This record gives sequence, C-alpha cells and structure tokens, in this order.
Amino acid sequence: MIDYIKGEIVELVPARMVLECNAIGYEINISLTTFTAFQGKTEGKIFIYEVIREDAHLLFGFATPLERELFLMLTSVSGVGPNTARMILSSLQPTELIQAIASHDETALTAAKGIGQKTAQRILVDLKNKVKTLESLAGPVQTTAHVLPQTEVAEEAIAALVMLGFQKAASQKAVASILKGEPQAKVEQVIKTALKML
Repeated sequence: MIDYIKGEIVELVPARMVLECNAIGYEINISLTTFTAFQGKTEGKIFIYEVIREDAHLLFGFATPLERELFLMLTSVSGVGPNTARMILSSLQPTELIQAIASHDETALTAAKGIGQKTAQRILVDLKNKVKTLESLAGPVQTTAHVLPQTEVAEEAIAALVMLGFQKAASQKAVASILKGEPQAKVEQVIKTALKML
C-alpha cells in the first residue's frame, strides 16, 4: 500500500490532482478540502488511500491523515462508497464533519449530494463512538485561497462538479447563478454552494 506521495504538483483542479514523483505522474482523486489546502503550491505531500477494483486502480488523496481517517470511517459504513465519502468531505471540513457526527446533526450530512436520510442515520449510528477518538486530532484547517478571474472560477467550478458526477448543464446553471449574486466568490465557495443547490 502507498501511504503518501511527495512530489511536484503538475495539475490541480477541485476534484483531481496530478503529482509527479520520480518521473511518474500519479492521478489522484481529491476532495474540495484537499484542493483548498494545496492551492497555489508547486509541490506537496499527499496522504493516499488506494482503491483496487477489477476494472480500475484508483488513488484517493488527502491533505491530512485526519481527512484520510474520516474517509476510511465513512467508507466502512454500508452504502457509502469512495465517491460518496469524497462528496461528504467536499461539503464539510474534517472538523465540521466530526462535530456533525458527534452532535448527531443529520441535516449537515443530508446537505451533501447523494446522502439521504437513511444513509445519514447509518453514518451517525456507526461512527458516533469512532469519531470521539479523532476529536483531539482535529485542529483548524489552513486554507490558501486565491482570487481568480470570474471566467476561470466558473470553468474550474463546472469542471469539478462534472467530475463529481453532476450534469454539465445543471452545473453551469448553478455556477452562473452563484457568481451573479457573488461575483467575487472563490472557486471553493462556488463549488460548496453548488453542492447544496444541485
């Protein structure tokens, strides 16, 4: 198993990263939280979880061991796959997710795409005691947000939403609506708002 990869960030978009290490480019699926943590950096160390299936060998990457631990906990819940776990971690910061589970906040979980009431309840029941061990690890998440021109923000946000499984037309409509009301919004803010709308 790969624990982490350290190297040059060749490509970084809100749902995907390409990290080059020893002349090999690793395509890594990331959450919005991880995207925010690496924005503006040219190199980095990303914690990895490998998903090996018959038809694919996927890498999921995380800015912190805490986020990876939460991902593993989420995927241990029946009905929560890697992409659903990534969607939850894109909607909530690790500290927010821990707090939502610890305080039995069903509404915070159902705000993420693909999480219905039954799945949210399963997450809360299965993970309530497990997250207590993580509460001490949960420090503030550092962000380095950069202001991009509105067209770039829109393009990046739409591309990320499509990668996360949303229809392009619906994503374009949501992003346009958000930027109309908040022209100075950063790409991660646009995506987070769109995730609640779609």
